[in-house]
Amino acid sequence: MATKPRPSPTPDSSDNLLRVGQLADQSGKTVRALHFYEELGLLEPAQRTKGGFRQYDASALVRIHWIDRLQDLGFSLKEIQDFLSTLRSETLGPAAMHQLRGFYAKKLVETRQTIERLRSLENELQESLSYLQGCHSCDPVTPRTACRACDETPHQDTHPPAMVAAIHDPA
Repeated sequence: MATKPRPSPTPDSSDNLLRVGQLADQSGKTVRALHFYEELGLLEPAQRTKGGFRQYDASALVRIHWIDRLQDLGFSLKEIQDFLSTLRSETLGPAAMHQLRGFYAKKLVETRQTIERLRSLENELQESLSYLQGCHSCDPVTPRTACRACDETPHQDTHPPAMVAAIHDPA
């Protein structure tokens, strides 16, 4: 006689539920942060024990990761709360996914702009470091004020990058 396969545990099975302390440990958050997420409506326990203890299923870890990623993108908890409220007000799946697409599309544009700004800063820093690499040729007792009109070999016929020139005292 063949044995029946064991049913896979369901999210509401108490064996798979995490108490708030366990969820905090697994998510890297504090218990207080998780309670705050719950107060804001960002996180909901799957159930409570008879004693009132919160129990969370695996979807809570997914939600916490999502919150973290949105915060990494620059969203505040209030913005996430407002968005979730708007999303929850949608009764139809396609409309909710349309809201989500719009939310992410707007942030993608902002993220790309931030990346471009950071690339520009990276280039300025690289130019500054390259320029400053040539500053090893001065006599160690050269006064800082001489840097503004540096005529040492590595700097002849070149102007210091803005991030270097900006530190010089006015003439």
